[in-house]
Amino acid sequence: MQRRKFIATSAAVIPALAFSQHLSAQDPRTETGFVVKANESRFNESTLLFGGTSPNDIKVSGKDTAGNLTVFEYSGNVKGGPPLHIHENQDEIFFILSGEYTFKVGEELHHLTAGDTIFLPRKVPHCFAQTTDKGKMLFMFQPSGKMEDYFRKLATFKGMPTPEEGAKLFSDHEMKIVGPPLPY
Repeated sequence: MQRRKFIATSAAVIPALAFSQHLSAQDPRTETGFVVKANESRFNESTLLFGGTSPNDIKVSGKDTAGNLTVFEYSGNVKGGPPLHIHENQDEIFFILSGEYTFKVGEELHHLTAGDTIFLPRKVPHCFAQTTDKGKMLFMFQPSGKMEDYFRKLATFKGMPTPEEGAKLFSDHEMKIVGPPLPY
């Protein structure tokens, strides 16, 4: 009788162990802490937006979090922002370090300054505009999705992409443009 119980228990446990090992293999993440210094990016890469004027540094990568989170530091040296768009799969959080920004979330407008935080839920149309000559913010995507690659690709443009290039860039990175940018 005990032999049958042992065999039955083993038969139940072995697939569970195999499944948990499969999950561990699927969840590669950094196992130690790290520091990213001011004015540096996680992998010492330079992602300069808008014709090389505005650094957008990865501080925490999706590679560190098994794709669960990416954190960027943006130093804006031009006014403006992206068109109204939707992320189907990511929530966003912005924390303003300096400068002034206007955010549109759904139909609501919000004016943010240093120290303010805004949460943008997935599937809700949103955009922002930097309204001062200079600004700085931390922003994050949860989960990471294709956002690191989006900004790498955006940095290859000499200035702002054309509307057609922008729509394709957004679409290629799991976003959809649904309206114009905010005035600044």
